[in-house]
Amino acid sequence: MRLFLLRLFFVVALPALLVALWWLASDGSTNVYWPPLRTILRTFPDVWTSERLRSDLVPSVLRLLAGYAAAAVVGVALGTVIGSYRRVRAVCEPVLEFLRAVPPPVLVPVIMLFAGIGDTMKIAVIASGCVWPILLNTVEGVRAVDSVMAETARSYGITGVARLRSVVLRAASPQIFAGLRQALSIGIILMVISEMFAASNGLGFTIVQFQRSFAIPDMWTGILVLGLLGFLLSVVFQLVERRVLGWYHGLRAVSRRSP
Repeated sequence: MRLFLLRLFFVVALPALLVALWWLASDGSTNVYWPPLRTILRTFPDVWTSERLRSDLVPSVLRLLAGYAAAAVVGVALGTVIGSYRRVRAVCEPVLEFLRAVPPPVLVPVIMLFAGIGDTMKIAVIASGCVWPILLNTVEGVRAVDSVMAETARSYGITGVARLRSVVLRAASPQIFAGLRQALSIGIILMVISEMFAASNGLGFTIVQFQRSFAIPDMWTGILVLGLLGFLLSVVFQLVERRVLGWYHGLRAVSRRSP
């Protein structure tokens, strides 16, 4: 119980401190662009009603999940192939280094030309940015598979799909999840950027509309919603990661205890 309370304190202490500092720093502010935090919090329930959550938050989350899922499938699949074969890796690496150097927001106008201005464009933008950390981390994870483990699996006749699932992907999964974690934050950023271009709903669209109409406290409430969304997605990701990589964290805990 004491350990749980200590962990809870460390989780809550820094956010509480930052909120307190924000409250004190903005208290009494007369700057229209920097309203007091109490004004923002008082405005929050009036702006983010259940109807607005359905019309703006839900579509944004669905686009994010669709783009993120597409990037995860493509990134893991291509990364496994590239990481498994040296010649394929030698051919693809220059192209991958070139493509990942292109900032995804720059591709928004190009994607709009081919995908239009609907949800397909927004999902494509999210996927185009999320795929790179997943792909590159998968390549490195597959390359780092222990050769002794691979040879042992081969000697026991574990080949094909069974070898891929039980040996390669399992050994590479910690690095794959590292790429998935990086991609999640990138996806949230690209979700907002894509919705600022020719959109009719979504968090990015709503925040821009508040800014253009000089509803500054309302705009700040949208930023708070984005922060809360990122926090909740991070918590869900950590729960999934701990469940999937329970064996890995167990091995690390044992290795730390051993002399």
